[in-house]
Amino acid sequence: MMKKIVIVLISLLLVSCGSTKIRTTKKTTSTKSYPVTKRYPVKTAPTAKENSPKENPTKETKATGSEVLVATSKVKATTEDVKKYIEDFKETAKNNMKVHGVPASITMAQGILESGAGFGQLAKEANNHFGIKCHTGWTGESVKYDDDAAQECFRKYKDPAESYKDHSTFLSTRKRYENLFKLDKGDYEAWANGLKQAGYATDVLYPTKLIGIIERYELYKIDNEVLGRNFVPKPKVVTSVDGEHIVQQGDTLYSLSKKYNLTVEELKSLNNILDSGISIGQKLKVKK
Repeated sequence: MMKKIVIVLISLLLVSCGSTKIRTTKKTTSTKSYPVTKRYPVKTAPTAKENSPKENPTKETKATGSEVLVATSKVKATTEDVKKYIEDFKETAKNNMKVHGVPASITMAQGILESGAGFGQLAKEANNHFGIKCHTGWTGESVKYDDDAAQECFRKYKDPAESYKDHSTFLSTRKRYENLFKLDKGDYEAWANGLKQAGYATDVLYPTKLIGIIERYELYKIDNEVLGRNFVPKPKVVTSVDGEHIVQQGDTLYSLSKKYNLTVEELKSLNNILDSGISIGQKLKVKK
């Protein structure tokens, strides 16, 4: 009897060991699916980079001869970039001057500034070179863009020439800008200041920036072609005393850096300037 009991116990023990091996095998088999989940981050990371907006990364590397153009976009553009932009659009600006009466120099300077010489996000994605918002009555295409507020509505055009035409129409048909058209079409300084007074831009240095661009790139010569004249602006009186420069109309950090053989960063550091804005009458240290 005892032998039978021992045999039964041994049989039960063997069955129990066998069932444990089966469960272990199932667990090992189930782990084969785990490595699949590790692949997802590898696939999604490049997609995120591809879809992230890039605002002209190549321009950030061109430090020599570059300037920051700030309005609805903030990009760096070289002198050659700006000159090419002028060549591409000066005929369009001249035609609009003839039809609508807006000085070509003003149109070109605004286009350069507002579009970042064509490299700004609005210019690239919507052919909008002047940062014109949708406003009431706009029935065309539009894009959303962060400006004074988040996700504001801006007009989208099929071609940059449409943006130029809309800009001239915008100024010539709105009552708030009617006093501009009483000014001499060749007086770009009066037009630049008049735009600010009419509320075109909130930037207090907006007229100075426009005038600086016009004189630096001699855009008044485009006006001359339309008006049939040979106007040349008088040289600016530059005041520099004891290592200080008093900012004149048309001065920029870039032009002053060239004049005093400094880098823009050195000028900013000497004067504790955080951005690129300077104002007429401001005293700047120009010696280290």
